[in-house]
Amino acid sequence: MIYLHAIDPIAFSLGPVQVHWYGLMYLAAFASAWALGRSRILRGRLPGVDMDGFSDLLFYGMLGVVLGGRIGYMLFYAFETFLANPLILFKVWEGGMSFHGGLLGVLLACWLWARRHRLHFFDVMDFVAPLVPLGLGFGRLGNFVGGELWGKFTQAGWGVIFPHAPELANLAPAQIQAQYAAGALDRFARHPSQLYEAALEGVVMFVVLWAFSMKPRARYAVSGLFALLYGVFRFIVEFVRVPDAPIGYLAFNWLTMGQILSLPLIAVGLVLLAMSRRAPVLQPVLPAPAGVEAAK
Repeated sequence: MIYLHAIDPIAFSLGPVQVHWYGLMYLAAFASAWALGRSRILRGRLPGVDMDGFSDLLFYGMLGVVLGGRIGYMLFYAFETFLANPLILFKVWEGGMSFHGGLLGVLLACWLWARRHRLHFFDVMDFVAPLVPLGLGFGRLGNFVGGELWGKFTQAGWGVIFPHAPELANLAPAQIQAQYAAGALDRFARHPSQLYEAALEGVVMFVVLWAFSMKPRARYAVSGLFALLYGVFRFIVEFVRVPDAPIGYLAFNWLTMGQILSLPLIAVGLVLLAMSRRAPVLQPVLPAPAGVEAAK
């Protein structure tokens, strides 16, 4: 059944403060990362690091995601808009975050944290990788709730009509509701590409990476699998997703910025998986009880 997107992007208000679903999705992403990371820390999956150290790592990662994601979006997808109004960089609640920018931010944050704690960078990344997919899934749900990053037209029964899409921008909400009820808008249904990405980048990647990382793996393997899976899934979904305006297609009338940025991820993932075949395996070391640490 064709669905008319009519979700209010504002979850609730506290006096003059409006709380957006998009922000709540980020909160859910960080909460899931904390819960999953706590489970892995308590099983000794990052030797030498306790919950205090992990909380510090998570803080670094949060800064990397938000700053890198926002700056990356402005540089990769909205550079002209940013030049015209630099203050738009701080309007995170309006949407506009780049995974690839966020990834670069997290990589930098984890490198700084690993250096500070004298740990191998890829031991840290192998620990972090399984914590990320659920957050990606929540982010894509935020995109869907906000009615942004929609897909191309489709005749599939699960298509979604987005009132803010260009073809309906001149219609009042009452007109859209009336025409939707009459079935006159079915031809404007689009792929819910945000939900495709939530399923692939969120659910599927989480299940695969979490199961794969339950057993100690060689260094680089978990990070490599993450990069490969995300790159492949993103590259595929881009075929049914409308390219970001005003960039459009960059080549061949189908190649998008998202696909170009995903190709290096696929290559890096394959290289890391190849490197893991000769790399050591980091064995779990359970953290010492808090009382024992205090007594030392």
